[in-house]
Amino acid sequence: MTKSVQNHHLMWDGCDTVALAKKYGTPLYVFSVNEIVKECQNIKAAFTEKYPNTRIAYASKAFSTIAMLQLIEKEGLCLDVVSGGELYTAIAANFPAERIEFNGNNKSIEELTLALEYGVGRIIVDGLQEIDLLQKIAQEKNKQVKILFRITPEVKAATHDFISTGQKDSKFGIPLDEEILWPTIQKAIDAPNIHFLGFHFHVGSQLADNAAHLAAAKIALDLVLAVKERCHYEVQELNYGGGFGVKYLPSDLRQPYSYFLTPLMELTEAFCTAHQLTRPTIVIEPGRSIVAEAGISLHTIGAIKELPGIRKYASIDGGMTDNIRPGLYQAKYTGLLANKADLPNEEVVTISGKACESTDILTKDLALPKVQTGDIFATFSTGAYGYSMASNYNKLAIPAVVFVKDGQDALVVKRQSYEQMIQNECSALAFI
Repeated sequence: MTKSVQNHHLMWDGCDTVALAKKYGTPLYVFSVNEIVKECQNIKAAFTEKYPNTRIAYASKAFSTIAMLQLIEKEGLCLDVVSGGELYTAIAANFPAERIEFNGNNKSIEELTLALEYGVGRIIVDGLQEIDLLQKIAQEKNKQVKILFRITPEVKAATHDFISTGQKDSKFGIPLDEEILWPTIQKAIDAPNIHFLGFHFHVGSQLADNAAHLAAAKIALDLVLAVKERCHYEVQELNYGGGFGVKYLPSDLRQPYSYFLTPLMELTEAFCTAHQLTRPTIVIEPGRSIVAEAGISLHTIGAIKELPGIRKYASIDGGMTDNIRPGLYQAKYTGLLANKADLPNEEVVTISGKACESTDILTKDLALPKVQTGDIFATFSTGAYGYSMASNYNKLAIPAVVFVKDGQDALVVKRQSYEQMIQNECSALAFI
């Protein structure tokens, strides 16, 4: 069991979180290796081990470090990257090139060149200009490049607008416009250095309903059939994205992977059988669901401010700089005092960050034991998009990251120093 309590202290994968806070300092991200492995095994059991000719590509934007990518590689997953920096991290982790897919909009010449030189397995094309750019670079490098088109399936997912990506009005994907899509498909088929494989979509994140996935899959399958009929070309691959939701609060609904994947595969198999199509390779891209609940954040309580009849605030030594999600789109979290994990609740407290923003509130009106300066506050389910979206706003340092497993701990990202924070800055006294 990942979470337990010993001597009033929160234990995470067998490690005392209060001792971790003392050893490594706070703020601190702590990840359970066993929990990450369990999620990898769960999704493999529901997908790649159940259906042949399928792949899982971990969406590294959720949490990308060398150690994490080494763990993903060990578990046999593929990898989805969306920038040169994420690709560079994968290269540093010696992640196999063929198992990498390069996603994202507005890829630069430098990023695409790096991808082709490393030999990534797939490039997921997000816009029309990318085809000509890829063909030019591939020809110069004497390379063949496998691609998928990211389409905009024009479906609305039941999630926050900021993490909904499949609707018609979206910065992502190639629109399903007759005059735009089909000439682009034909161009990709005809391009000498490009091997067109098929289509990709992503409808949104933190989903508890499979309707958007199924609607988008039907659109993608219709495209597969149309490509065969109109272009006499067999689509070899479909990528159904990710977005499977997790539990941030006890009341949140987390669907099993099979809730999404079983009907998706049933729809796909039935469609291909009905239309005498060879079923393409099916790929999915989970990110958040692999790491979110495996991670917690530890902070030290500092100043405490009580406004009689209004609210009691307890400030932590971090906040929106290490977890932007509450301020960005009102994401909800819960947590506890790691050093008083099983003590009875005595008061209602709002946990606030130290950034100079009124939106820097981690969680409002949380029932806790008596809060004191020096207590350690643990926030649950911060494994996804905490570290990866951390910033130096207010010149606050990026926290350290620790992996824990069976009572052992290992530092996998060092805490950023002030010197590192300003290492790229230059004096301009002679200029100003």
